[in-house]
Amino acid sequence: MSDNAINLKEYQLHEGDTGSAPYQVALLTQRIHHLTGHLNIHSKDFSSRRGLLKLVSLRRKHLDYIKAKSEERYKQIIQSLGLRR
Repeated sequence: MSDNAINLKEYQLHEGDTGSAPYQVALLTQRIHHLTGHLNIHSKDFSSRRGLLKLVSLRRKHLDYIKAKSEERYKQIIQSLGLRR
């Protein structure tokens, strides 16, 4: 997981912030990277695949919320996490 390590502190709006949308997107991205690696090894693990799809959907909803609030912040997060969109 060191190659996909995301510094979550960069996405906190203040010290101890764990609920803001940018932080949640970064956390979900980290979990998605981890599950993707797992599924590359265990290709028939369909319950984990379903969980991955739920995480991707949840991240999409958070990103839509951020985009509605601030287009500039949205572009910054997409670029810093290296997401396609």
